[in-house]
Amino acid sequence: MSLHIEANIGDISETVLLPGDPLRAKWIADSFLTNTICYNNIRGMLGYTGFYKGKRVSVQGTGIGIPSTLVYCNELINDYKVQNLIRVGSAGSYQQSLNLGDIVIAMSASSTSNINNLRFRNANFSPTANYELFMKAVLFAQSQNIEFKAGNILSADEFYEDDDNAYKIWAKYGILCVEMETSGLYTIASKFNVNALSILTISDSLITGEKMEANERATSFKPMIEIALSTL
Repeated sequence: MSLHIEANIGDISETVLLPGDPLRAKWIADSFLTNTICYNNIRGMLGYTGFYKGKRVSVQGTGIGIPSTLVYCNELINDYKVQNLIRVGSAGSYQQSLNLGDIVIAMSASSTSNINNLRFRNANFSPTANYELFMKAVLFAQSQNIEFKAGNILSADEFYEDDDNAYKIWAKYGILCVEMETSGLYTIASKFNVNALSILTISDSLITGEKMEANERATSFKPMIEIALSTL
């Protein structure tokens, strides 16, 4: 047992899917996995282990933002020896070509967070995906004719920004979308020499103001989860 995860050693697979919402972790476990156990309910941050097509996999909620995500990733890596961490989350589109329900596979993650600036004084660290996980996801998506975009995304520290047009400078430099966790995930994976990948579904658009309804998310997120599970 760690500080925030009550699982016993061996309860968690070496591969863990990481939705921010703990109820999405439950939905993934119920919808995709068999023979599941719930190994964590501390602070309501649900975690499950089960089997997908005979392969063992875990799903752990992380909460919102880099600080919360780092708590769970640190413990998963150091206390439970997890080797593959795959974020499955929602994101806001920064590009006209990205519509609701579209999938983004994050090659790298820029950030407005100051966490890495504290580590790398007077320098910039560029957090990137693990190549092997990235290619497995890409090849599976292509084989299933699942359309996706791959590139640089933004991990922001604020969900509600003061300036509604702040996204435009990022969009100008090719940032595909915004979320709040991937930069931290890729950084900690690099630090501890484990593998990480972030797969996102566009749930809203900063350009058009469109938002996905809550009841749309389960069906719209299904291809993203299938891509993540293909990396097993």
